[in-house]
Amino acid sequence: MSVETGTDSTTDPTAVNDETATAASASNVGSAPSSVTMTKALNQALRDSLAADDTVLIFGEDVGRLGGVFRVTEGLRAEFGSNRVWDSPLAESGIIGTAIGMAMNGMRPVVEMQFDAYAYPAFEQIVSHVAKMRNRTKGKVSLPITIRIPYAGDIGGVEHHSDSSEAYWTSTPGLTVVTPSNPADAYSLLRESIASDDPVVFMEPKSRYWMKETLSLPVTTAAMDRAQVLREGTDVTLLAYGPTVRTALDSAEAGAEHGLSVEVIDLRTLSPFDDETVSASVRKTSRAAVIHEAAQFGGYGAEVAARLTERNFTHLSAPILRIAGFDVPYPSPKMEEYYLPTVERVLDALESWDWEL
Repeated sequence: MSVETGTDSTTDPTAVNDETATAASASNVGSAPSSVTMTKALNQALRDSLAADDTVLIFGEDVGRLGGVFRVTEGLRAEFGSNRVWDSPLAESGIIGTAIGMAMNGMRPVVEMQFDAYAYPAFEQIVSHVAKMRNRTKGKVSLPITIRIPYAGDIGGVEHHSDSSEAYWTSTPGLTVVTPSNPADAYSLLRESIASDDPVVFMEPKSRYWMKETLSLPVTTAAMDRAQVLREGTDVTLLAYGPTVRTALDSAEAGAEHGLSVEVIDLRTLSPFDDETVSASVRKTSRAAVIHEAAQFGGYGAEVAARLTERNFTHLSAPILRIAGFDVPYPSPKMEEYYLPTVERVLDALESWDWEL
Protein backbone atom coordinates (compact mmCIF):
# COMPACT_ATOMS: atom_id res chain seq x y z
CA MET A 1 0.00 0.00 0.00
CA SER A 2 1.43 3.35 -1.02
CA VAL A 3 1.13 5.90 1.77
CA GLU A 4 1.33 9.64 1.18
CA THR A 5 0.86 11.73 4.27
CA GLY A 6 0.61 15.07 2.52
CA THR A 7 2.83 16.69 5.17
CA ASP A 8 5.92 18.81 4.80
CA SER A 9 8.89 16.44 4.91
CA THR A 10 11.23 19.31 5.77
CA THR A 11 9.57 19.78 9.18
CA ASP A 12 11.36 18.01 12.01
CA PRO A 13 8.82 17.61 14.82
CA THR A 14 11.56 16.44 17.20
CA ALA A 15 13.59 19.65 16.83
CA VAL A 16 11.64 21.66 19.39
CA ASN A 17 12.86 24.35 21.77
CA ASP A 18 10.14 24.43 24.43
CA GLU A 19 11.43 27.67 25.91
CA THR A 20 11.23 29.64 22.68
CA ALA A 21 8.34 27.97 20.84
CA THR A 22 5.47 30.41 20.42
CA ALA A 23 1.99 30.15 18.98
CA ALA A 24 1.93 30.73 15.23
CA SER A 25 -0.84 32.48 13.40
CA ALA A 26 -3.12 30.44 11.16
CA SER A 27 -1.57 29.71 7.79
CA ASN A 28 -2.98 29.02 4.34
CA VAL A 29 -5.61 31.72 4.85
CA GLY A 30 -6.78 32.72 1.40
CA SER A 31 -4.33 30.30 -0.21
CA ALA A 32 -4.65 29.26 -3.82
CA PRO A 33 -6.37 25.93 -4.47
CA SER A 34 -4.04 22.97 -4.13
CA SER A 35 -4.17 19.21 -3.72
CA VAL A 36 -4.91 18.56 -0.05
CA THR A 37 -5.04 15.21 1.74
CA MET A 38 -7.43 14.57 4.62
CA THR A 39 -4.39 14.40 6.90
CA LYS A 40 -3.30 17.86 5.81
CA ALA A 41 -6.83 19.24 6.15
CA LEU A 42 -7.12 17.93 9.71
CA ASN A 43 -3.66 19.26 10.56
CA GLN A 44 -4.59 22.69 9.26
CA ALA A 45 -7.90 22.67 11.16
CA LEU A 46 -6.02 21.96 14.38
CA ARG A 47 -3.44 24.63 13.61
CA ASP A 48 -6.09 27.25 12.86
CA SER A 49 -8.06 26.34 15.99
CA LEU A 50 -4.95 26.68 18.17
CA ALA A 51 -4.16 30.06 16.61
CA ALA A 52 -7.72 31.36 16.95
CA ASP A 53 -8.35 30.38 20.57
CA ASP A 54 -5.80 30.26 23.39
CA THR A 55 -8.02 27.85 25.36
CA VAL A 56 -7.59 25.09 22.73
CA LEU A 57 -5.12 22.40 23.83
CA ILE A 58 -4.02 19.19 22.11
CA PHE A 59 -2.69 16.13 23.87
CA GLY A 60 -2.59 12.37 23.54
CA GLU A 61 -0.20 9.53 22.86
CA ASP A 62 2.64 10.59 20.51
CA VAL A 63 0.83 13.69 19.23
CA GLY A 64 3.69 16.02 20.19
CA ARG A 65 7.22 15.29 18.99
CA LEU A 66 6.17 12.50 16.63
CA GLY A 67 3.14 14.33 15.27
CA GLY A 68 0.81 11.38 15.74
CA VAL A 69 0.89 7.90 14.23
CA PHE A 70 -0.72 9.30 11.08
CA ARG A 71 1.08 12.68 11.31
CA VAL A 72 -2.16 14.58 11.81
CA THR A 73 -0.55 16.74 14.53
CA GLU A 74 2.82 17.08 12.83
CA GLY A 75 4.57 20.37 13.49
CA LEU A 76 2.00 21.71 15.95
CA ARG A 77 4.17 21.29 19.04
CA ALA A 78 7.01 23.12 17.31
CA GLU A 79 4.72 26.02 16.44
CA PHE A 80 2.66 26.35 19.60
CA GLY A 81 4.92 24.94 22.29
CA SER A 82 4.64 22.11 24.77
CA ASN A 83 2.14 24.01 26.92
CA ARG A 84 -0.42 23.79 24.11
CA VAL A 85 0.51 20.48 22.44
CA TRP A 86 2.03 17.62 24.41
CA ASP A 87 2.46 13.87 24.72
CA SER A 88 0.41 12.14 27.37
CA PRO A 89 1.15 8.91 29.25
CA LEU A 90 -0.13 5.70 27.66
CA ALA A 91 -3.35 5.81 29.63
CA GLU A 92 -6.54 6.58 27.72
CA SER A 93 -8.69 6.84 30.83
CA GLY A 94 -6.22 9.34 32.20
CA ILE A 95 -6.27 11.33 28.96
CA ILE A 96 -10.04 11.74 29.11
CA GLY A 97 -10.06 12.33 32.86
CA THR A 98 -7.52 15.12 32.42
CA ALA A 99 -9.56 16.61 29.59
CA ILE A 100 -12.67 16.63 31.78
CA GLY A 101 -10.91 18.60 34.49
CA MET A 102 -9.50 21.06 31.98
CA ALA A 103 -12.83 21.56 30.23
CA MET A 104 -14.55 22.20 33.58
CA ASN A 105 -12.06 25.01 34.11
CA GLY A 106 -12.51 26.85 30.83
CA MET A 107 -10.23 25.00 28.40
CA ARG A 108 -11.09 23.30 25.10
CA PRO A 109 -9.10 20.05 25.01
CA VAL A 110 -8.67 18.14 21.76
CA VAL A 111 -7.49 14.64 22.59
CA GLU A 112 -6.47 11.75 20.37
CA MET A 113 -7.18 8.09 21.14
CA GLN A 114 -4.62 7.01 18.48
CA PHE A 115 -6.63 3.95 17.34
CA ASP A 116 -10.32 3.03 17.55
CA ALA A 117 -10.01 0.14 20.01
CA TYR A 118 -7.55 2.11 22.15
CA ALA A 119 -10.49 4.25 23.26
CA TYR A 120 -12.12 1.38 25.16
CA PRO A 121 -10.13 1.90 28.39
CA ALA A 122 -11.61 5.43 28.42
CA PHE A 123 -15.16 4.20 27.81
CA GLU A 124 -16.33 4.74 31.39
CA GLN A 125 -14.97 8.27 31.52
CA ILE A 126 -16.61 9.21 28.22
CA VAL A 127 -19.99 7.57 28.86
CA SER A 128 -20.36 8.31 32.56
CA HIS A 129 -18.86 11.79 32.73
CA VAL A 130 -18.15 13.47 29.37
CA ALA A 131 -21.62 12.68 28.02
CA LYS A 132 -23.54 13.40 31.21
CA MET A 133 -21.89 16.41 32.87
CA ARG A 134 -24.11 19.07 31.32
CA ASN A 135 -27.26 17.16 32.30
CA ARG A 136 -25.91 16.30 35.74
CA THR A 137 -25.23 19.97 36.52
CA LYS A 138 -28.50 21.23 34.99
CA GLY A 139 -26.59 23.01 32.26
CA LYS A 140 -24.17 24.83 34.55
CA VAL A 141 -21.07 22.90 33.44
CA SER A 142 -20.31 22.15 29.80
CA LEU A 143 -17.47 19.99 28.53
CA PRO A 144 -16.22 21.33 25.18
CA ILE A 145 -14.00 18.32 24.52
CA THR A 146 -13.19 16.98 21.05
CA ILE A 147 -12.21 13.31 21.13
CA ARG A 148 -10.40 12.35 17.92
CA ILE A 149 -10.61 8.63 17.12
CA PRO A 150 -8.99 7.21 13.94
CA TYR A 151 -11.31 4.31 13.08
CA ALA A 152 -12.28 1.55 10.64
CA GLY A 153 -10.10 -0.69 8.53
CA ASP A 154 -8.76 -1.22 5.01
CA ILE A 155 -5.20 -0.29 5.98
CA GLY A 156 -3.84 -3.77 6.63
CA GLY A 157 -3.97 -3.28 10.39
CA VAL A 158 -4.29 -6.06 12.93
CA GLU A 159 -6.99 -6.33 15.59
CA HIS A 160 -7.36 -3.38 17.97
CA HIS A 161 -6.44 -1.13 15.03
CA SER A 162 -9.40 -1.46 12.68
CA ASP A 163 -12.60 -1.35 14.74
CA SER A 164 -15.69 0.60 13.74
CA SER A 165 -17.00 1.57 17.15
CA GLU A 166 -19.47 4.28 16.15
CA ALA A 167 -22.53 2.45 17.55
CA TYR A 168 -21.07 2.62 21.07
CA TRP A 169 -20.86 6.39 20.91
CA THR A 170 -24.09 7.08 19.04
CA SER A 171 -26.05 5.08 21.63
CA THR A 172 -24.78 7.46 24.34
CA PRO A 173 -27.00 10.55 24.79
CA GLY A 174 -24.98 13.70 25.31
CA LEU A 175 -22.35 12.98 22.66
CA THR A 176 -22.22 14.45 19.17
CA VAL A 177 -20.65 11.90 16.80
CA VAL A 178 -19.09 13.14 13.57
CA THR A 179 -17.18 11.44 10.75
CA PRO A 180 -15.89 13.17 7.60
CA SER A 181 -15.46 11.38 4.30
CA ASN A 182 -13.33 13.92 2.42
CA PRO A 183 -10.68 16.58 3.10
CA ALA A 184 -13.03 19.60 2.86
CA ASP A 185 -15.43 18.16 5.43
CA ALA A 186 -12.52 17.04 7.58
CA TYR A 187 -11.34 20.63 7.92
CA SER A 188 -14.76 22.24 8.35
CA LEU A 189 -16.25 19.63 10.68
CA LEU A 190 -13.19 19.57 12.93
CA ARG A 191 -13.19 23.36 13.28
CA GLU A 192 -16.90 23.27 14.15
CA SER A 193 -16.40 20.40 16.60
CA ILE A 194 -13.65 22.22 18.49
CA ALA A 195 -15.81 25.37 18.66
CA SER A 196 -18.80 23.42 20.01
CA ASP A 197 -19.68 23.77 23.69
CA ASP A 198 -20.78 20.14 23.74
CA PRO A 199 -18.47 17.10 23.65
CA VAL A 200 -17.81 15.67 20.19
CA VAL A 201 -16.50 12.24 19.25
CA PHE A 202 -14.71 12.99 15.99
CA MET A 203 -14.15 9.75 14.07
CA GLU A 204 -11.51 9.87 11.35
CA PRO A 205 -11.58 7.12 8.68
CA LYS A 206 -7.99 5.90 8.54
CA SER A 207 -8.24 4.53 5.01
CA ARG A 208 -9.17 8.01 3.74
CA TYR A 209 -6.30 9.90 5.38
CA TRP A 210 -4.41 9.99 2.09
CA MET A 211 -7.26 10.79 -0.30
CA LYS A 212 -6.77 14.10 -2.09
CA GLU A 213 -9.04 16.98 -2.98
CA THR A 214 -8.31 20.31 -4.62
CA LEU A 215 -9.05 22.89 -1.93
CA SER A 216 -8.32 26.38 -0.78
CA LEU A 217 -8.05 26.34 3.02
CA PRO A 218 -9.76 27.44 5.17
CA VAL A 219 -13.03 26.06 3.82
CA THR A 220 -16.54 25.92 5.26
CA THR A 221 -18.87 23.11 4.20
CA ALA A 222 -22.41 22.26 5.33
CA ALA A 223 -23.33 22.64 9.00
CA MET A 224 -22.26 19.82 11.29
CA ASP A 225 -25.81 18.56 11.88
CA ARG A 226 -26.70 18.18 8.19
CA ALA A 227 -26.29 15.22 5.86
CA GLN A 228 -25.34 15.94 2.26
CA VAL A 229 -26.70 14.56 -1.00
CA LEU A 230 -23.56 13.85 -3.02
CA ARG A 231 -25.28 12.35 -6.05
CA GLU A 232 -28.88 12.74 -7.19
CA GLY A 233 -30.90 9.66 -8.11
CA THR A 234 -34.46 8.39 -8.39
CA ASP A 235 -34.40 4.59 -7.92
CA VAL A 236 -32.63 4.00 -4.59
CA THR A 237 -30.89 5.91 -1.80
CA LEU A 238 -27.50 4.71 -0.60
CA LEU A 239 -26.62 5.99 2.88
CA ALA A 240 -22.98 5.97 3.89
CA TYR A 241 -20.49 7.74 6.11
CA GLY A 242 -16.76 7.97 6.62
CA PRO A 243 -14.87 5.26 4.72
CA THR A 244 -17.92 3.81 2.92
CA VAL A 245 -18.94 7.02 1.13
CA ARG A 246 -16.43 6.24 -1.60
CA THR A 247 -17.89 2.72 -1.83
CA ALA A 248 -21.38 4.18 -2.22
CA LEU A 249 -20.30 6.58 -4.96
CA ASP A 250 -18.50 3.80 -6.85
CA SER A 251 -21.57 1.60 -6.47
CA ALA A 252 -23.74 4.38 -7.90
CA GLU A 253 -21.44 4.63 -10.92
CA ALA A 254 -21.56 0.87 -11.43
CA GLY A 255 -25.32 0.83 -11.00
CA ALA A 256 -25.73 3.53 -13.62
CA GLU A 257 -24.13 1.21 -16.17
CA HIS A 258 -27.08 -1.12 -15.58
CA GLY A 259 -29.69 1.61 -15.80
CA LEU A 260 -30.05 2.16 -12.05
CA SER A 261 -30.38 5.74 -10.81
CA VAL A 262 -28.73 5.84 -7.38
CA GLU A 263 -28.84 8.72 -4.92
CA VAL A 264 -25.91 8.87 -2.48
CA ILE A 265 -26.07 10.60 0.89
CA ASP A 266 -23.10 11.23 3.17
CA LEU A 267 -24.51 11.24 6.70
CA ARG A 268 -21.48 13.16 8.10
CA THR A 269 -22.93 13.50 11.60
CA LEU A 270 -24.17 10.20 12.99
CA SER A 271 -25.69 11.72 16.12
CA PRO A 272 -27.80 13.79 16.03
CA PHE A 273 -29.33 12.27 12.90
CA ASP A 274 -30.53 14.45 10.01
CA ASP A 275 -34.00 12.96 9.57
CA GLU A 276 -35.14 15.73 7.24
CA THR A 277 -32.56 15.26 4.50
CA VAL A 278 -32.54 11.47 4.62
CA SER A 279 -36.32 11.03 4.78
CA ALA A 280 -36.83 13.41 1.86
CA SER A 281 -34.53 11.26 -0.25
CA VAL A 282 -36.10 7.96 0.82
CA ARG A 283 -39.60 9.25 0.13
CA LYS A 284 -38.45 10.20 -3.36
CA THR A 285 -36.73 6.93 -4.25
CA SER A 286 -38.85 4.56 -2.06
CA ARG A 287 -35.83 2.29 -1.48
CA ALA A 288 -32.76 2.62 0.72
CA ALA A 289 -29.64 0.76 1.81
CA VAL A 290 -27.08 1.60 4.50
CA ILE A 291 -23.39 0.80 4.08
CA HIS A 292 -20.91 0.55 6.96
CA GLU A 293 -17.80 -1.44 7.92
CA ALA A 294 -18.96 -2.35 11.42
CA ALA A 295 -20.58 -5.73 12.04
CA GLN A 296 -24.20 -5.82 10.95
CA PHE A 297 -25.83 -7.15 14.14
CA GLY A 298 -26.59 -4.22 16.42
CA GLY A 299 -24.65 -1.90 14.12
CA TYR A 300 -25.41 1.71 13.31
CA GLY A 301 -27.27 0.67 10.17
CA ALA A 302 -29.90 -1.09 12.28
CA GLU A 303 -30.84 2.20 13.94
CA VAL A 304 -30.95 3.98 10.58
CA ALA A 305 -33.15 1.28 9.05
CA ALA A 306 -35.54 1.30 12.00
CA ARG A 307 -35.70 5.08 12.11
CA LEU A 308 -36.43 5.42 8.40
CA THR A 309 -39.02 2.64 8.47
CA GLU A 310 -40.89 4.26 11.37
CA ARG A 311 -40.99 7.64 9.63
CA ASN A 312 -41.47 6.59 6.01
CA PHE A 313 -43.17 3.19 6.04
CA THR A 314 -45.97 4.06 3.61
CA HIS A 315 -43.43 5.46 1.13
CA LEU A 316 -41.25 2.33 1.00
CA SER A 317 -41.42 -0.19 -1.82
CA ALA A 318 -39.04 -2.65 -0.16
CA PRO A 319 -37.30 -3.33 3.17
CA ILE A 320 -34.29 -1.15 3.94
CA LEU A 321 -31.09 -3.11 3.42
CA ARG A 322 -27.81 -3.15 5.34
CA ILE A 323 -24.49 -3.90 3.65
CA ALA A 324 -21.99 -4.22 6.47
CA GLY A 325 -19.07 -6.07 7.94
CA PHE A 326 -19.68 -9.63 9.03
CA ASP A 327 -20.51 -10.59 12.61
CA VAL A 328 -16.97 -11.61 13.51
CA PRO A 329 -14.01 -9.83 15.11
CA TYR A 330 -12.07 -7.77 12.59
CA PRO A 331 -9.97 -10.22 10.54
CA SER A 332 -6.26 -10.37 9.78
CA PRO A 333 -4.88 -8.17 6.98
CA LYS A 334 -4.93 -11.12 4.54
CA MET A 335 -8.67 -11.53 5.06
CA GLU A 336 -9.98 -7.99 5.38
CA GLU A 337 -10.81 -7.68 1.67
CA TYR A 338 -13.44 -10.38 2.22
CA TYR A 339 -14.84 -8.61 5.27
CA LEU A 340 -15.27 -5.08 3.95
CA PRO A 341 -18.35 -3.92 2.00
CA THR A 342 -17.56 -3.73 -1.71
CA VAL A 343 -19.27 -2.47 -4.84
CA GLU A 344 -20.07 -6.07 -5.76
CA ARG A 345 -21.74 -6.70 -2.41
CA VAL A 346 -23.74 -3.50 -2.69
CA LEU A 347 -24.99 -4.34 -6.17
CA ASP A 348 -25.81 -7.90 -5.14
CA ALA A 349 -27.89 -6.56 -2.26
CA LEU A 350 -29.79 -4.16 -4.49
CA GLU A 351 -30.52 -6.98 -6.94
CA SER A 352 -32.11 -8.99 -4.10
CA TRP A 353 -35.16 -6.70 -4.10
CA ASP A 354 -38.24 -7.50 -6.13
CA TRP A 355 -38.10 -4.51 -8.45
CA GLU A 356 -41.59 -5.25 -9.78
CA LEU A 357 -43.15 -4.02 -6.53
